[in-house]
Amino acid sequence: MIAEIITIGDEILLGQVVDTNSTWIGQQLRPLNIAVRQITSISDKKADIYANLKSAASRADLIIVTGGLGPTKDDVTKDTIAAYFNTTLVRDEQVLLHVRKFFERAAPDRVMPPANFTQADVLACSEVLFNDVGTAPGMWVEQDGKIYVFLPGVPFEMKFLMEHRVLQRLETFRPSLKYYHAHVITIGIGESFLAEKIADIEAQLPAHIHLAYLPKLGLVRLRLSAEGNDMEALKAETDAFALQIADRVKPHVLARKDITLAEAIIEAFTQHGLKLATAESCTGGQVAASITAIPGASTVFDCSIVAYHNRIKEQLLGVEEQVLRTHGAVSEQTVIQMAEGIKRVAAADYGIATSGIAGPNGGTPEKPVGTVWVAVSGRTKTVTKQFHFRNDRLINIERTVMQSLIMLWNLYKSEMQ
Repeated sequence: MIAEIITIGDEILLGQVVDTNSTWIGQQLRPLNIAVRQITSISDKKADIYANLKSAASRADLIIVTGGLGPTKDDVTKDTIAAYFNTTLVRDEQVLLHVRKFFERAAPDRVMPPANFTQADVLACSEVLFNDVGTAPGMWVEQDGKIYVFLPGVPFEMKFLMEHRVLQRLETFRPSLKYYHAHVITIGIGESFLAEKIADIEAQLPAHIHLAYLPKLGLVRLRLSAEGNDMEALKAETDAFALQIADRVKPHVLARKDITLAEAIIEAFTQHGLKLATAESCTGGQVAASITAIPGASTVFDCSIVAYHNRIKEQLLGVEEQVLRTHGAVSEQTVIQMAEGIKRVAAADYGIATSGIAGPNGGTPEKPVGTVWVAVSGRTKTVTKQFHFRNDRLINIERTVMQSLIMLWNLYKSEMQ
């Protein structure tokens, strides 16, 4: 089964909202062996909605549409799809009752506006996907051998309907052709060097196994995608190639599964009972945020101090006034004392410290914008590194976060040997 996802909303095209719905939906479809062929974001215009539904149906078996189901005049999706299916909108009394109760709970002292009644209008040819957590119901339509699923754009409502209404039904459409993915996540080696090292292994791959290089800041994810009829044989064959690749580039392997660097750190630190803390200046807590965004972070992470002002560096982290006066906040000497200070304050095994000039202002001829010092203090030593990123502020911060985690990982690996 081939799927296509269409997201509707000018706010996506204007960059006011990031489309996380498509990513999440694709992740849910993969275990069902449903391949997403295309993702399209379009405006709230009838002509665009109609044209994209038609073109999607020419390519895909399953079309999932999110957004445009609200009660306001700019939400034109339902009228447009009624015309597309050559049907009408009917008012579902069960949905209307739910909308009334929902509105009464939210605003007990107000009368429900007439526009909210349209929330209960659904396609006459559809099966209603009842929305327990919101007012806009989803709709399921089967026509000309295609499945259309229309969902609200609010992420938590969309996820509820997918998990409780849609995925269970899609289970029955599992194709006989099976898909399997194996991963090798590498660190500290560029994409071209990696490709050169494993060129002979890649050349041996059969036609039904494809290798993709997926570079990301500081990492390269290798994904082996295979398709066939026998899942057990497919898994064994693909995993064997993944193992060959991992053995070939062993010093650079972060993981043999699809995880982030932060996830790998948390897993490793949890396994060995290690603790981590951060002292951040230019990154403003982003290193800590990258760790605490991962479930289970509380097992390894206790403390972070965003020490923007030198007074905080001195009073909380123990950075010597003379060091700051002589070398400045953006210096190797300062980040060493910050990393060792946060490790001491938190009673941690590892401490990360960052200090730099993220920009766009604050640079000097000696220390231009993008100059960053990072220190990682471990159980046996403290390592430092200076970076000259010279990008815009957000990219400088993002690069600093990733390099901090890479330095942490490399120090951890060296101390575990």
